Amino acid sequence: MDFASIFTLGQTALELGLISSLTVLALFLSYSMLNVCDLSTDGCFTFGAAVGAVVAISGHPYLSIVAAMCAGMLSGLVTAVLQTRMGINSLLAGIIVNTGLYSVNIAVMGNSSLLNMNRTDTVFTKLKTVLTGTALAAQFKLIIALIAVALVIVFLYFFLKTRLGLAIRATGNNPAMVRSSSINVAMTTTVGLIVSNSFTALSGCLMAQAQKSVNIDIGSGVLTVALASLLIGNAFYSGSRIGLRAVFAVVGAVIFRVVYTLALRFNMPAFMLKLVSSVIVIIAISAPYIRSQIPMIRRRWANRKGGLHA
Repeated sequence: MDFASIFTLGQTALELGLISSLTVLALFLSYSMLNVCDLSTDGCFTFGAAVGAVVAISGHPYLSIVAAMCAGMLSGLVTAVLQTRMGINSLLAGIIVNTGLYSVNIAVMGNSSLLNMNRTDTVFTKLKTVLTGTALAAQFKLIIALIAVALVIVFLYFFLKTRLGLAIRATGNNPAMVRSSSINVAMTTTVGLIVSNSFTALSGCLMAQAQKSVNIDIGSGVLTVALASLLIGNAFYSGSRIGLRAVFAVVGAVIFRVVYTLALRFNMPAFMLKLVSSVIVIIAISAPYIRSQIPMIRRRWANRKGGLHA
């Protein structure tokens, strides 16, 4: 494999990693800050992709981004209402919304499971046209992905420092204390899920436009990948600085995508990739525990060797 092939693979992994990192940042808000595991992520990702694709196909590439994010906000609102107003467990609420979104996505896509966008103007093709003839002409996907990720990180950094953002963080840490402080937990949960789902839908929209197609299974396994990426990022930095935690969440997404790309490069069967994702999640979750157990294992091993010598 020559340098050009390696560079192309690396660039592709970086582009897809950055786009998928928007879903990781969504989980960073809902899972890490709000302490809600939103299982509607897969369906919301597809919802954003489908809505964005339909609007782009109708001739509005820039409006497709706004429409996709609004679709994600609607998904987050429904999930939050089921949790906070109807007394449904957060995990079950996510499953219900995810299941319902399957039918909604089929309807949005015109009763089809596939939309082709090869001849559709998107934000990527628009930028590609602008950059034609420049040194950055081949980097149009990377530029849009970087801009989207940078804007979301900046938004999260400032949003989580506002009074509402601090209330969301407090809700995730100690809901009982928040209630005793006369803060509306239902409101903070609803806002958190609306914002996080808008990022998930944005990620789906950009992924669909980058790949120039949408199929009903485009969001399958996204939650697993995003969770693994988030945990990989936490392995590098798990401090209290919001900006750094968000940046390393993105780094985790890129690392995961690089591993995924290498697996594809070594001709791993497509049906094995889900297993690879699961294994990475297991490693990412169990690594801190295993690392904490190493000193105890060493002591036991030393005591056992001492007993044998005696």
